[in-house]
Amino acid sequence: MGASQKDFENAVNRLKLLKEDPGNDTKIKLYALYKQATEGPCNVPRPPVLDFVSKAKWDAWNALGSLPKETARQNYVDLVSSLSPSPKSSSSGAIGNPPKSESVLMTSRDGITTITLNRPAKKNAITLQMYEDILLAMNAASQDDSTITVFTGNGEYYSSGNDLANFTDNPGGLKLSEDGNLPLRKFVDTFIDFPKPLVAVVNGPAVGITVTLLGLFDAVYASDRATFHTPFSSLGLSPEGCSSYTFPKIMGPSKAVEMLIFGKKITAREACARGLVTEVFPDGTFQEEVWARLKAYAKNPPNAMRIAKQVIRSSEKEKLHAVNAEECRILEERVLSEECINAVLNFFSRKARL
Repeated sequence: MGASQKDFENAVNRLKLLKEDPGNDTKIKLYALYKQATEGPCNVPRPPVLDFVSKAKWDAWNALGSLPKETARQNYVDLVSSLSPSPKSSSSGAIGNPPKSESVLMTSRDGITTITLNRPAKKNAITLQMYEDILLAMNAASQDDSTITVFTGNGEYYSSGNDLANFTDNPGGLKLSEDGNLPLRKFVDTFIDFPKPLVAVVNGPAVGITVTLLGLFDAVYASDRATFHTPFSSLGLSPEGCSSYTFPKIMGPSKAVEMLIFGKKITAREACARGLVTEVFPDGTFQEEVWARLKAYAKNPPNAMRIAKQVIRSSEKEKLHAVNAEECRILEERVLSEECINAVLNFFSRKARL
């Protein structure tokens, strides 16, 4: 029996969590099998001879000829499995590795897997460990038997964005990981490829990366006391989370510029009017109304919902991955810029005087 669509999607998600680079030959082979499994035989013109990367990818895809999609799907799953053993269910029925700290909580109930940012004393600011924990939670949620995955925050804030201590508490100064790269690319890629309906329950103010990612969610429900703020320019930084593409598409270029370049903070109702938020609820009844609705949605057939999401989202995945890669390239430069260094130092200087 061949690999199912769910097996294939799980393999796609597992591939993104590999800790070691499988090498260019393997990556090209995986690309070809993915294209064959999703689109069938090669159906695009051969790239120019001097475009070596595109030509190598095209040659690998074209070499598969008329290989059936089902066979390509199975070969893809097998190849990913050889690189990274499939995660196994624990005795509690959870799939994959759970978060390693209490700053990210993961629960499953009523067909809903909930990932909660749990640093209320720090306004749910995201640390480097939390990036890793969220990736682990996303991987587990993509493979469990729930229908919907929900993100929310514990306490007054949804999230205040990146903990700026990430910039100062690590060897190498402003380098945000051991290899000197930002952890965002793999992180955002996981949201782009997430196979299930993904819902944000924005319980309070949201800042930075937790705002820009909302363009990759399938629904965003907000309390009327939530606000949305992307203060990149004031920190000497640039947009991320694919927002340079999703925000102009969702709300129009001029409204996106207000947020991403000028750093305008907007209310929940303004965000709803711009299309970033699906619906706004009174804070007093927010939790009750939203969770009642989500529980009703979670009763729908899960495979039908996954397939519907794939139909809606699949045509833009390649574009989103390209946008994410370019945003991260630029952001890596900005993080080490004099403007950013001075902005972070000024932030901590002001904080120390309070």
